[in-house]
Amino acid sequence: MSSTFTYQFDTPTYKGVSTVPTGLFTNGKFVEPVEKGTIEVLNPVNGKVITSVAAGTAADIEIAAQAARKAYKERWGLKVPGAQRGRMLNKLADLLEANTNEFAALEALDVGKTFAAARRDVGGSVAVLRYYAGWADKIHGKTIETTEKKMAYTRHEPIGVVGAIIPWNFPLSMLSWKIGPALAAGNTVILKPSELTPLTALRLCPLIVEAGFPDGVVNVVNGYGSTAGQALSENNIVDKIAFTGSTLTGRRIMETAAKSNLKKVTLELGGKSPSVIFDDIDLEQTVKWVAHGIFMNHGQACTAGSRIFVQAGIYDKFMKKFTEHTLALKVGDPFARDTYQGPQVSQTQFERIMGYIKSGKEEGATLHVGGERHGDQGYFIQPTIFTECKPSMKIVREEIFGPVAAVIKFTTEEEVVELANDTLFGLACSVFTKDIDRAIRVAHSMEAGTAWINCHNSTELSVPFGGFKQSGIGRELGEYALENYTNVKAVHINIGHRL
Repeated sequence: MSSTFTYQFDTPTYKGVSTVPTGLFTNGKFVEPVEKGTIEVLNPVNGKVITSVAAGTAADIEIAAQAARKAYKERWGLKVPGAQRGRMLNKLADLLEANTNEFAALEALDVGKTFAAARRDVGGSVAVLRYYAGWADKIHGKTIETTEKKMAYTRHEPIGVVGAIIPWNFPLSMLSWKIGPALAAGNTVILKPSELTPLTALRLCPLIVEAGFPDGVVNVVNGYGSTAGQALSENNIVDKIAFTGSTLTGRRIMETAAKSNLKKVTLELGGKSPSVIFDDIDLEQTVKWVAHGIFMNHGQACTAGSRIFVQAGIYDKFMKKFTEHTLALKVGDPFARDTYQGPQVSQTQFERIMGYIKSGKEEGATLHVGGERHGDQGYFIQPTIFTECKPSMKIVREEIFGPVAAVIKFTTEEEVVELANDTLFGLACSVFTKDIDRAIRVAHSMEAGTAWINCHNSTELSVPFGGFKQSGIGRELGEYALENYTNVKAVHINIGHRL
């Protein structure tokens, strides 16, 4: 296997060359995996091989963990002032921004998302790195009043070695959400990207070196979840796991963390988010936001508004406009200027989504729009809408992770709150109405970590993100995320108490 992979982009939206290292990045260098394994990276547009990258296993995770622990003890953590850590994060953000189009093209290539959407992801990742660069020298404890004979204060110290496992739907965004607060707080990191979409993480590694991070502070180990991911969760040097992905895998990570060294765990997991649409909406804006809620990123978003509840009085008007909007969405080449939706990420994901569409039809839902493969190659699926859905149907209860909406008609506020909360998940929700009293009342009634009013899939980097119920543990983004990457130490100083 060659140590680098070069790709020539010649598309309507980007022309250029990208060279990506394909090995494992440990202790500041790219190395071959111990067992010499490889993983094929496929192009979801046509199913063809783009390149092969190194496949790490438990032995490679152990090497990375040793490097990360040594770096933490000798040249990172509290040995490097926060202001200095912040400068490095800002430098990394600058370097990433300077290469925006190249990173967007790589993201579009191996994820299948549109180049325009990938550019937004890169811009968001730059902003996240800068945000946490600003926090790096502002992670403070408190002085706590007790008695005149004692002084007490707290220190917010780094946890140590953080294992970060990120998904394939927003690879670079999730990378920044993990390493931004982890590095700002003084931790070292072992990152395992998804085996489906490793390219941008690998391309970032030379920029990490250029930004001045000491060897071993950031390590990237490609590999399968069942091998490298499992080994990272089990490793006794790793002090914390930060994971974004499925609820099923999150359960396994939590169990493994408990059985190893009881490492800290934060989990951002699945969702089945409701969008609640009342009669008194701004119809045009609501249709656009609801479509964005379910079809953004090809429906491959944990916050996808896949359960759409529409009040009876507006149902017909909404469905007419929503149908027209959905039919107008262009599915095709991610690098075409007018494409809204590219392919799903993999054959496995394609088959999973088509299986849910089949289930919806078999269980009696009405296939209103879409439901078929788009084209004759690649993993493209038409944007799909089901109506006449019942709460017991699989397409209503289970996370599909694709461009499939289930629409349910409702009558009263009390009814829809009950229906919306009837789920194992609690990641996000949205409420559409011009009545601000009702908007706030319903948003407060929803059992979800994020509630959007008159919008959907509209995150802010300074606002915490995370779920209730089986949608996860802990929060990402904002100041709240720093709590996941620090230990609080209480210090008591005797200044006069005598025994």
